[in-house]
Amino acid sequence: MAIVAYAVTIAFGVILINSEIPQTTGLLYPRESETREVRSLDGIWNFVQSDQYNVTQGIRERWYKDDLSKVRKTIPMPVPASYNDIGEDAGLRDHVGTVWYDRRFFIPKYWLKEKRVWIRFGSVHYDAIVWVNGVQVVKHEIGHLPFEAEISNNVLYGKENLITVLCDNALLQTTIPQGSISEKPTDNGVTLIQSYTFDFFNYAGIHRSVVLYTTPKLYIEDVTVKTDLADKNGSVHYEVKVNGDKGNWLTYVKVNLRSKEGDIVASHKSGPELKGTLKVENVKPWWPYLMHPEYGYLYNLEISLCNDEQEDIDIYRLKVGIRTLAWDKSSFRINGEKVYLRGFGRHEDSDIRGKGLDLALITKDFNLIKWIGANAYRTSHYPYSEESMQFADENGIMIIDECPSVDTDNFGQALLDKHKSSIEQLIHRDRNHPSVVMWSIANEPRTKSLSADSYFEKVANFTRSLDPTRPVTAALNAAADEDKAGKHLDIISFNRYNGWYRNPGRLDMIIRNVMDEAKLWNKLHNKPVLMSEYGADTVAGLHLLPAFIWSEEYQATLFSKHFKAFDNLRKVGWFIGEFVWNFADFKTEQSYTRVGGNKKGIFTRNRQPKAAAHLLRKRYFGLCQELNSSCQIPSDLYLYITEREHHYHNHTEL
Repeated sequence: MAIVAYAVTIAFGVILINSEIPQTTGLLYPRESETREVRSLDGIWNFVQSDQYNVTQGIRERWYKDDLSKVRKTIPMPVPASYNDIGEDAGLRDHVGTVWYDRRFFIPKYWLKEKRVWIRFGSVHYDAIVWVNGVQVVKHEIGHLPFEAEISNNVLYGKENLITVLCDNALLQTTIPQGSISEKPTDNGVTLIQSYTFDFFNYAGIHRSVVLYTTPKLYIEDVTVKTDLADKNGSVHYEVKVNGDKGNWLTYVKVNLRSKEGDIVASHKSGPELKGTLKVENVKPWWPYLMHPEYGYLYNLEISLCNDEQEDIDIYRLKVGIRTLAWDKSSFRINGEKVYLRGFGRHEDSDIRGKGLDLALITKDFNLIKWIGANAYRTSHYPYSEESMQFADENGIMIIDECPSVDTDNFGQALLDKHKSSIEQLIHRDRNHPSVVMWSIANEPRTKSLSADSYFEKVANFTRSLDPTRPVTAALNAAADEDKAGKHLDIISFNRYNGWYRNPGRLDMIIRNVMDEAKLWNKLHNKPVLMSEYGADTVAGLHLLPAFIWSEEYQATLFSKHFKAFDNLRKVGWFIGEFVWNFADFKTEQSYTRVGGNKKGIFTRNRQPKAAAHLLRKRYFGLCQELNSSCQIPSDLYLYITEREHHYHNHTEL
């Protein structure tokens, strides 16, 4: 655990090796069934902020042995939520180091009989230790990813129990993402400053739901699903892992695949190896949004663990989309058809809650994604909530799933091992989601460095070893002819801000620069290319004519110039996608270049559209109509202006 232990390490000629990375087990998304119960621990917890220069005091004094309120004055803290914006104190917002949470909960008496009890966290950022009734049950590093522990032997049945969580937000050169901590003088002495190069606020806390759930003594621990298509038929290949004492009985699983309407369309009974294949006739494939009239179609996979003595020992269900992915030197295909990705980079970010799970916000965001006609987004720059992944499955939104490595630098063995661990945990969590179509192994890593070559070769190969069914990419921003990572990727993604960071204010220096850079990436690597970030900060309501930097007119015109470049590139065949930065405005660290955060969103932070959102909507639905014959144009896309213009658009109502 970082616990504010910071140091500077300088290494030359680092030799990187492929260390053994611990493999994640279990962590199925908690769902109730005939054999399982789920109880939420979300709500108001008690919260204590550690002293900046005494961050280990709570561990030394064993605060986890009793209520925090007995050692410090506590404040109420909502879970899930970032803690930074809950109070009115800058010291809490900018806190560096550890904080503590606790609450009490009951365990029913009947859970003692034939049940195992688990505690599961959707995410704690960045580092966490969890105690139940004063006993440490789990420790986890790397935010944005789930972790759990069995607590059957740690809880009191039919009585009240205490859970305590220590959270550390310190980012160092060996954390994912990286940061540094320094000491600086103030008017009142000295203080610790957390620094990082990435451009979003380092929110911290218990960010996602905390649940108790039960399983039988012998239970389904893990499920892996892979799918195939052949003509009108589909295949679902499954593999199940179980945990617990099987005794002398022969164990097997019965598997049913149900349609969205609930009808059984395929069944299979496994042997003792607990794997097999379901054959689906007249299959309904999973298609991206607007690529097919019935997009985002999901089947329900129902797994029942049995033995010769007992059926339905454990039952678990998950949704499955049947689809195939393929790529070559010039294209990316789903179910055999070429795909052009149109979407956004995003952030999990909202006022007050920060990066805390917000189902209302997720629902609104997906409504806006569909309203604008996008079919994809990148989980910039970390794994998003499991609930948002489920929304993407249901709505046919393709995901470039990104690990939390951002601005990666100072490549060394410790960093490599944690980087690979973050990818292993991400793939373990998300591998069954049909919406996940690529793995992104970094955002804007410092790939001019010679050491980046070996480093990213190992990261990319490790990712493929875990999942060869999806392409590997990374959002690169080094110059194409200086980058050392692109050759190790399957698809090239690049970020570039022509007309903003490069040649700011020059709308006449965009089209050629975008085209030339994309062509150079393709020429160097002979791989499909997409633009993963472009955009301009825009103050909502600022109108300047002629278009001037920061105005809504400037953002819209900058987008239009990029659209022209993209259409020229689409004609060459290997250009496969365009992603605006960003979906919505978001909070950053304090800076004189950021007025209340990053304003590159096409929506404001409270999800109201800027002028460019309406332009982008016309663009994305125009592409949809051009590329997919089944695409229908919304009736409100073009407002009536003149009769001639109305007939020109000649759109069909959605």
